[in-house]
Amino acid sequence: MTRVKRGYVARRRRTKMGVFVSNFRGAHSRLTRAATQQTRRALVSNRRDRGKQKRDFRRLWIIRINAVIREIGFTYSRLLHDLYKRQLFLNRKILGQIGILNKNCLYVIGNDLSNSF
Repeated sequence: MTRVKRGYVARRRRTKMGVFVSNFRGAHSRLTRAATQQTRRALVSNRRDRGKQKRDFRRLWIIRINAVIREIGFTYSRLLHDLYKRQLFLNRKILGQIGILNKNCLYVIGNDLSNSF
């Protein structure tokens, strides 16, 4: 029988995967089957945790805003309600940053809103 030289498709696929798993430890970066499984698992975790990260940061921002705004006798829900009534569309990330870096500014925003209605 004559010798059959295999094509380059499988080799190219493994090389591409090798670049992805090159910084994994142990067999996960060396053995093809383990590397394939670890790659799939990593991509699943990546997709799942991107959404979780967004939720976690939103919760953090809300907690920060609420902690600062309660010091002046206001609540988070009341603050956001008044912001939307006045059409001041500041997102939670910005309000959280203001609360940490410059509490006085958030106090002014809260007091202006409470005095205007």
